[in-house]
Amino acid sequence: MCHKYTKFVQTVLFMIVVAESGSTKCDWLLDDGKGHVHETFTIGFNPFFHTTEVVLEHLKANTDLMKYALQIEEVHFYGAGCSSENRNAVIKVALETVFTQAKCHVGHDLNASAYSTYTGEPAITCILGTGSNSCYFDGNEVSEVIPALGYILGDEGSGSYFGKQILAAYIYERLPKELQKDFKGRYQLTKEEIFSKVYNQRDANVFLASFMRFLVPHKEHPYFSDIINKGLRQFAEIHITCYPNYREVPVHFVGSVSYYFQDVLRDIASEMGFTVGIINKNPVSALLEYHKNLTTAS
Repeated sequence: MCHKYTKFVQTVLFMIVVAESGSTKCDWLLDDGKGHVHETFTIGFNPFFHTTEVVLEHLKANTDLMKYALQIEEVHFYGAGCSSENRNAVIKVALETVFTQAKCHVGHDLNASAYSTYTGEPAITCILGTGSNSCYFDGNEVSEVIPALGYILGDEGSGSYFGKQILAAYIYERLPKELQKDFKGRYQLTKEEIFSKVYNQRDANVFLASFMRFLVPHKEHPYFSDIINKGLRQFAEIHITCYPNYREVPVHFVGSVSYYFQDVLRDIASEMGFTVGIINKNPVSALLEYHKNLTTAS
């Protein structure tokens, strides 16, 4: 559904604020309950990598959020890594410090993906963005069969997964000559710089996923086409076929990887016998509608 994004005078009262955060970027929608929605962005917050102080610093740096902070009544934040009470508290304390008049709720990005793609029938929903994961939603409960292992042990088919493939091939000089030359000319990265960003600095998964910007324009190249196909097939084998009814219910996808490589996903689905449902690059608008419908129903 399309929203009317606009600027507001200081007197606007926002009834619902929804935030959907991957590891790279967090999308915020502020709804005044009268058909006006304001859109803003921050970095992605992940309690595995960010402290309350870091989250608070970035919230306070966002002029849109601070301008309306005292007028916000309800905040629903969903983020990568927000899968336990202790980790959620890292985000919630920062939210409650800024939005002092609001009830603040923090949930897992899996729940956000399930709610944003819900059409009234049970479905499997997959995240394919910086990281990867999947869940099953029957309309009442979100459940998962296979846990997400993160960018070091898992995240099959994700932006960080493909970033690792690209960097390893570049350092090994196994990229085709034209791709090797293009990558070197564009990034000018040494092995030492890559090692430092991957092993010594925070947000290594975001750094790895940033090379999607190189992969997408070259996705038709046979070398990358093969890597994309293998990565997404591995994701499907691990995170979709684990559900006994994966052939019987729609399989929805959220995230940039699923959006840019949706043709490959559809081919894999056809071969493996599951049905691709919704593919949503950015689920925050649909997530807002879900919460507004809940409010109306109650």
